[in-house]
Amino acid sequence: MQNSQDILALAYNQNLMQDQLVLLQERVQEIPGSVQYTINRYNRNQQWNIEDTGMLVYHYEKKAAKENYLELRFCVSGNVYCRKKNTECDKCQFSASKTCVERVDSVDVVSFKFSPTHLSQFLKPRKGDSNLTDDILNFSHRSSFTKILPLCGKTRMVLEGVLNHTYSDTLENIYINAQTQMLLLYSLDCMIGEKEIDVVNCKFLANELDREKIVKARQILIEHIGDPITIKELSRKVAINECYLKKGFKELFGTTVFDFYQSQRMEHAKYLLYEKGLSVTEVSMLLGYSSISHFSTAFKKHTGLKPCELLLRN
Repeated sequence: MQNSQDILALAYNQNLMQDQLVLLQERVQEIPGSVQYTINRYNRNQQWNIEDTGMLVYHYEKKAAKENYLELRFCVSGNVYCRKKNTECDKCQFSASKTCVERVDSVDVVSFKFSPTHLSQFLKPRKGDSNLTDDILNFSHRSSFTKILPLCGKTRMVLEGVLNHTYSDTLENIYINAQTQMLLLYSLDCMIGEKEIDVVNCKFLANELDREKIVKARQILIEHIGDPITIKELSRKVAINECYLKKGFKELFGTTVFDFYQSQRMEHAKYLLYEKGLSVTEVSMLLGYSSISHFSTAFKKHTGLKPCELLLRN
């Protein structure tokens, strides 16, 4: 899916030979219709002068729509890796203190590849002419291109979370799915060159405490993938007015509370069906649906497939 040499050569400003790359860790997800990603951590040579780099790749095939994709690639240095993969070190599975003998400085190369099916969930009906974001998300922009992206503070924070979290298995999938949406949002905003995302229209979000409440609400939604929570319950948990919660969430994250929650549930459903081999009935129950038919309807609306159709692809 991703050419590590490509983004590494750009970050290093020259080509690295394959024998110079010592792979420390690799994580891969290739679920059809979902975000496909690779996360590669390499041993960093202290003599390498690597500049953190981002890249957006828009691939368009006029006569082969199934080959279309949008890919985000990032190369970041300055992280550390702990060789004790199965035990925690300094309360973090991948980070380590400077005195730890298991510490390894790393260069991290990550790629997130979005299919047209996955991106279609973000499109909303528009009156009048479409904008560049719409053209990219629905692949109506008729030529491929590559755009170099500067790594702003928000993007760096999300990448740091993806690379250094301590989740595993099911929780890891839920977490990374949520973070990839933020990377897509920040990357598109950066590419188009519009106003900074943290310059908000909602006046109450000028208050840092209120912004933190909205961010906390998003985290609670992620933690309640299998335990549906209402807007009223969510607003009480973060101590903010329901109206402010809905407006602030849309302003900060570019989507409604409901759409974000449904998106995360369906992406996790794909993981449980395809990667874990669970039955439709089991997934429906785990995600808190009252009936299989309700789950199947929501799944098809989100993915364009019935749950059983995804199982047939496995």
